[in-house]
Amino acid sequence: MTENAQQQPPAPDTELPTQYAPADVEGPLYERWVERGYFEADAKSDKPPYTIVIPPPNVTGSLHLGHAFEHTLIDALTRRKRMQGYETLWQPGMDHAGIATQNVVERELGKEGKSRHDLGREAFVERVWQWKAESGGQISGQMRRLGDGVAWSRERFTMDEGLSQAVQTIFKRLYDDELIYRAERIINWCPRCLTAISDIEVEYQDDDGELVSMKYGEGDDSIVVATTRAETMLGDTAVAVHPEDERYRHLVGKLIRLPLTGRSIPVVADEHVDPEFGTGAVKVTPAHDPNDFEIGQRHDLPSITIMDEHAVITAHGPFQGLDRLEARSAIVAALRAEGRIVAEKRPYVHSVGHCSRCKTTIEPRLSMQWWVKVGPLAKAAGDAVRDGRVRIHPQEMEKRYFDWVDNLHDWCISRQLWWGHRIPVWYGPDGEVVCVGPDEEPPSGEGWHQDTDVLDTWFSSGLWPFSTLGWPEQTESLAKFYPNSVLVTGYDILFFWVARMMMFGLYAMDGTPPFHTIALHGMVRDQFGKKMSKSFGNAVNPLDWMDKYGSDALRFTLARGANPGVDVPIGEDWVQGSRNFANKIWNATRFALMNGATVDGPLPDASRMSATDRWILSRLGSVVAEVDAYYDDFQFAKLSDALFHFAWDEVFDWYVELSKTTFQAGGEAAEVSKRVLGEVLDVTLRLLHPVVPFVTETLWTTLTGGESVVIAEWPADSGFRDADAEREIATLQSVITEVRRFRADQGLQPGQRVPARLTLDGTALAPHEPAIRQLLRLQPEGEGFTATATLPVAGAEVALDLSGTIDVAAERKRLAKDLAAAEKEKAQATAKLGNEAFLAKAPENVVEKIRTRLAKADEDIARIAAQLERLPQA
Repeated sequence: MTENAQQQPPAPDTELPTQYAPADVEGPLYERWVERGYFEADAKSDKPPYTIVIPPPNVTGSLHLGHAFEHTLIDALTRRKRMQGYETLWQPGMDHAGIATQNVVERELGKEGKSRHDLGREAFVERVWQWKAESGGQISGQMRRLGDGVAWSRERFTMDEGLSQAVQTIFKRLYDDELIYRAERIINWCPRCLTAISDIEVEYQDDDGELVSMKYGEGDDSIVVATTRAETMLGDTAVAVHPEDERYRHLVGKLIRLPLTGRSIPVVADEHVDPEFGTGAVKVTPAHDPNDFEIGQRHDLPSITIMDEHAVITAHGPFQGLDRLEARSAIVAALRAEGRIVAEKRPYVHSVGHCSRCKTTIEPRLSMQWWVKVGPLAKAAGDAVRDGRVRIHPQEMEKRYFDWVDNLHDWCISRQLWWGHRIPVWYGPDGEVVCVGPDEEPPSGEGWHQDTDVLDTWFSSGLWPFSTLGWPEQTESLAKFYPNSVLVTGYDILFFWVARMMMFGLYAMDGTPPFHTIALHGMVRDQFGKKMSKSFGNAVNPLDWMDKYGSDALRFTLARGANPGVDVPIGEDWVQGSRNFANKIWNATRFALMNGATVDGPLPDASRMSATDRWILSRLGSVVAEVDAYYDDFQFAKLSDALFHFAWDEVFDWYVELSKTTFQAGGEAAEVSKRVLGEVLDVTLRLLHPVVPFVTETLWTTLTGGESVVIAEWPADSGFRDADAEREIATLQSVITEVRRFRADQGLQPGQRVPARLTLDGTALAPHEPAIRQLLRLQPEGEGFTATATLPVAGAEVALDLSGTIDVAAERKRLAKDLAAAEKEKAQATAKLGNEAFLAKAPENVVEKIRTRLAKADEDIARIAAQLERLPQA
């Protein structure tokens, strides 16, 4: 923490406005926190470290609900740890987002009638940096709106000088250790983005296509193959069959004619072929299919590339210059004209890979690329979880992690872009290849040139947990804050990002994993559980909800839905409900302050407290322990729910209401309760603060006069428990609840006063008579009191005089009608359940619904009969 954090603020206001207006307080509060250095982290501190890195948002991005959700969880964790006395670092930063950022700037150039090639590489990269300075990083300001407690002075960018040095350092080390190599292999090519993309950046979806079966060869030497990509037949160099398939044994080793090309291709035997699928024969296009490439390697087949980077046919002949889809139709037509088409199926639904960024259909393509040999790196990443050095939460996600790292293919890390970390390899005029480290001079002279490709964005973000702390330099921050304590991220990027950080962290940091715990959360969905998307019309801008309801309301809604590894549904009604909760906290604290609630001095001895005071303090201790346990298990939904019900139900709806008569009476009991109420609010506001920081800051500083709840001490379980007081107040609550229910059943208005006689002698309820009368609107019995209804509850008796308050005859008539309806419902349900023929045919869920209806009818009959019995005679 900086020296500024030690400055004492001016004395807080002692009164609160009548209404809470988030827009008036959130911005100024956040700037005050930043100015005072509350969120900064000191590597020289002797406090224990607690570190979380932000999953770096794209520099092109703006805050969406997914960000808001994830940031709320991280902020809650770091705020609590800061209050617990840890030197807490929430590391901020942004990703340079190679493809996305280049696309944005290229679109801007397009509006000017230019392309990046008009500018040239150096000028284009300068243009991107200019765009970043002017328009990038919009999300940083939005993070402030949300209340993110990040160490802004440490903000990093994956293309800044220090992180670029880290990228070049680890590339050089991996290259020297023969874990990076260059090879010609099949890659996923995006004809729109004009770059290779990794396997995990390919999104598969079922598309309507066509399945065409066509005949190669002539007569007895012919063979039928089927394909969904007829255009690739121009690059076929073999037909493969299974070696034990008797149908084709006579063809193995022979050449057959490939239609439309003037070439002949061999029939090869390969165990990869499934003889039970289709005709049992497959066309082999090594340059345009990953499985075919492997077959080609095994049989030393040539690889013929038939498309350029735009997926336009380059093979000589009548189809040259056609787009792949145009060529597909033209080739099928030409084969049909030659009588080569055996069968056609349209539509044929099959899984097709698409670029995750632009949704263009991916084209498998043979290309010279740079690769990471992931075998030893992936094994280390798996072992770190298996041996317990890293914990994945929830544990059931471990299987998904192992399925990935245990079956990881070598990673294509080169991208055909200009924006990004350029591959630090130089080629010489005589075929020399030199990899250059950050402290080395690249070779120069005639004929030397640098590789034109850049590295996959995930390569640099894989270094994030340690590069942001100064690695490869051995900095104080690296020594203090590595390994990170927790990684909080979505299960959807377990493979994109988490596995890469594990591999690189273990490699670069001598076997020390990048974090102790991986806490995975789900995806934010709409209130019906549907994925949010602009195309679905259900996408939400979180800033709109923050403007309307306040940031605390959005944060609390998101946290209350955050069960580990489970998707989070959210709707505007829920955010409005959380706004109501913030208002409730505000109004209750305002009432408490108006009635003298205080934190001054020690808590009075329990012997001086009422049962109500002891009850709430006992419950407070239990809730502190409960919330701590939930935090340690990343159960944000449960801790938020526990705090909601404790604050709203127990503190505001019960303790505050039960204490009103005490405050009104004055005296020592009132002074004790004022101190207890101050204690309960103080602790409750501190417990709530990590999730709802703004409203709690305003209320806590007003209540306590403290500098800021951000740096207040996290509450500890006092250990105080009073089972007797908890039982006594539970009895009191049951009495009040039962009488309230009776009043409602009789049609009495909530504020309508009713004469009543309370017989509480010999029960623990006697001291609570004033509170019971006030909460139930029961006035003294007075002269002429006639008990028209008597309620025996919890050993006590409440007699009410309802004469003159309700129309008894009308009420009896209404209840009799309701009773008849309930009895009819019971008769119908009983008849159906007694019908053996019906039970034999009806689905179990239908039968269960009827059983539920019967049980409900029985409950209604008992309730209505009791109401009729309690009514006075007409």
